[in-house]
Formats: sequence, structure tokens, C-alpha cells
Amino acid sequence: MKTYKGKFTPVNKDKYAGDYTKIQYRSLWERHVMKWCDENSQVVAWNSEEVIIPYLCETDKRVHRYFMDFLIKYKDGRTVLVEVKPYAQTLPPKTGQGRARRTVIKEVTTYVKNHSKWKEAEKYTAARGWEFVIWTEKELTAMGIMPKPLKKLKPLKPPKRRKKV
Repeated sequence: MKTYKGKFTPVNKDKYAGDYTKIQYRSLWERHVMKWCDENSQVVAWNSEEVIIPYLCETDKRVHRYFMDFLIKYKDGRTVLVEVKPYAQTLPPKTGQGRARRTVIKEVTTYVKNHSKWKEAEKYTAARGWEFVIWTEKELTAMGIMPKPLKKLKPLKPPKRRKKV
């Protein structure tokens, strides 16, 4: 899977709660969210990777730092911390025959690490009266943040040959 990274420059610099010259996206999904936050009239302030939450990771029992993808403040007073993740990474990994052991171990470790982060993010937001949400491609598409994927077209069938008369 190809990842897209780059720098984002907001049009509405005053809405960005941080240093707008250092905004980085690590996926096209994140870039879509940045553009949405910048243009959305209901968003009064936002930032990316400016909120850092310490968490104890269940995989190695050490404290790490969780850089939240987004903090979004809305006109209605809500403050939401957003994690952008592929839907597949929000589900328990599949185990079983036919799967490489190394792949399964990596997926299980990532899943446990993510859940350690998310558990701490829930506590962090609850203590402040905020919300914590995970936006996958499903939410991003449903909210109109990300364009709907194009349907795969079926290949054309070759034309039937006509019999010579």
C-alpha cells in the first residue's frame, strides 16, 4: 500500500491552533480531514499532532507518547480528538491456518498497541468533557470528507466476430 506524506498549508490560518507552518499529513485521508477542517464553517479551531497523551503500552509495559491525529473544536462548543485509521485496523486480527506467523504477530501487536492508546485517549477526553472518535474510511466517506471510491469497472468483452457471408 502506498502512503502519501506531505505538508499542508491552511487557507484559514487563524483557525489552526498551533504552528500552521509545520502541519504534516501522513496519509491522503489525513490530508482530506485537514482540508475539511480548514474549510468547514462549523469548525472554529483545529490542530494536528499537537495533543500528546502518555500511555502505557500493553505490548512492552512501557510508557509511550500518543500524538493525536486531530483536535477539532466546533461552533457548538464540542471538542473532539480524532484518530484516523483504516477500518481493518480497528478489528481484531484474523488468526488461523494459512497465515504467516510473522504477519499474525505483527497485526496482534499493532492491535494491542492501538487499544492501549485508545483506552488512554478515552480517559484523557472524559476528564476534560471532550469526545474521542476513530474515523475510518467508512466515516470519512459518509461525512463527505473523503470522496466515494470509484466502482471497479468490469473489463469489456471482446466483440463477437461476424461470420463472412
